[in-house]
Amino acid sequence: MRARLTAGLVVLLAVSCAAVGVAAVYELDGFLTGRLDQQLQEAGPRFPASLEHGAANPGRPSDHDGDEHGDTRRQTTGTFGARLVGDDVTNAAVVPPGSGTAVRNVDPTAHDEAVLAAVPVDGRAHTVRLSALGGYRVLATPGKDGDVLVTGLPTEPVDAAVHRLELVAALVFGVALVVAGVAGALWVRWSLRPLNRVAATATRVSELPLASGEVALPPRAPGSDPRSEVGRVAGAFDRMLGHVEDALTKRHASEERLRTFAADASHELRTPVASVRGHAELALLHPGPVPPKVTRALERIAAESARMGEMVDDLLLLARLDAGRPLERLPVDLTRLVLDAVTDARAAGPGHRWVLELPEEPVTVTGDVHRLQQVSANLLANARVHTPAGTRVTVSLERAGKEAVLKVHDDGPGVPEEVRPGVFERFTRADRRRADGSGGGAGLGLSIVAAVVEAHDGTVALESGPGATTFTVALPAS
Repeated sequence: MRARLTAGLVVLLAVSCAAVGVAAVYELDGFLTGRLDQQLQEAGPRFPASLEHGAANPGRPSDHDGDEHGDTRRQTTGTFGARLVGDDVTNAAVVPPGSGTAVRNVDPTAHDEAVLAAVPVDGRAHTVRLSALGGYRVLATPGKDGDVLVTGLPTEPVDAAVHRLELVAALVFGVALVVAGVAGALWVRWSLRPLNRVAATATRVSELPLASGEVALPPRAPGSDPRSEVGRVAGAFDRMLGHVEDALTKRHASEERLRTFAADASHELRTPVASVRGHAELALLHPGPVPPKVTRALERIAAESARMGEMVDDLLLLARLDAGRPLERLPVDLTRLVLDAVTDARAAGPGHRWVLELPEEPVTVTGDVHRLQQVSANLLANARVHTPAGTRVTVSLERAGKEAVLKVHDDGPGVPEEVRPGVFERFTRADRRRADGSGGGAGLGLSIVAAVVEAHDGTVALESGPGATTFTVALPAS
């Protein structure tokens, strides 16, 4: 914006200077040419007429070779005179510098004769250019013998004055443009200081992570004149930042309350869920006869209690991760961890085809071994639960630069398109069921994967389509 405003200011000034310069040059040229025409009118045909009389007395002596006498009284140096009979120039001379009656003859070329013959005899001055003399302002007057008398004054003084004005104008206007450009740039920079402060504040705000957690917005830009456009923009921006800060503060407080509630609830539910599960298992161990329906009910109570216990543990883990609880930072052999996870998955899903691709050298990372084990187990369980029997699941591990990359690929039906954007959100579940008719999990497995990977400064991504689904986990390698 500063560059555009400064350039616009300089361009407008340049156009104004050019207009003033052109007007001044044209005005000076017209004024000096008018004065030249006035001198021509006052001189009249006296000088060319004296040449005619001199030609009529060829015996009159001359001052020196090539000169003849003429009436040079009150004639300006460089005055040109010529006598034409028809289209032929019979006499042509010019008043040389100095005093006296001697004049210098001019031998006109054929082009000069044609130019002089073309001058209208209308009592007005016209501009011509002669080969031997240059530019002239000439006036043609009819003679007494049917001839034409041409009087001319050189335009060189006029041209010199006009060229000098052009040079001076170009120099002065050039300096003025440079000074105006520098001063205009400084003035625009000074005028836009409040806007620059707003831009700097906006840049700092754009670099802040606003998605979650407590956010401290930078200080507001210093106040400026609210009557100016820039001042109104700065004021509106500051008010907007105030609203954003209030909203972020309320959001953070709500997140903290929800996180505290989830952690407290999960912690408090662990004991009664474990108690219900224990009583159900104890009842199943009763040695006496138990009706089949009661046995079935007790089995379902035990199974659902176990499932609820796992869900409570997952919620408690997510709450701790959200609260920023530090994880263990120890060397972890990711190769051994993935090998064990595939072995467990092969035992849990014998109907799937499990393929393991490991590098020759072990891949190690720094992190929490239990949490990383949970990441691999959840990814494999997700592939097993949401694909039919016979699906090929390929688990690969490699080191790519400074990262350890774990990929879980299957050729199943893929993740539904409507589920993909929130697949790593909590309680996100697809409508699929396993081939054996049982339901899926609670929708916390992939959210735990994302939270644990993020806590290890890694990334997790999904690429899915019919027949090809790939989860990619990248962790900083040791």
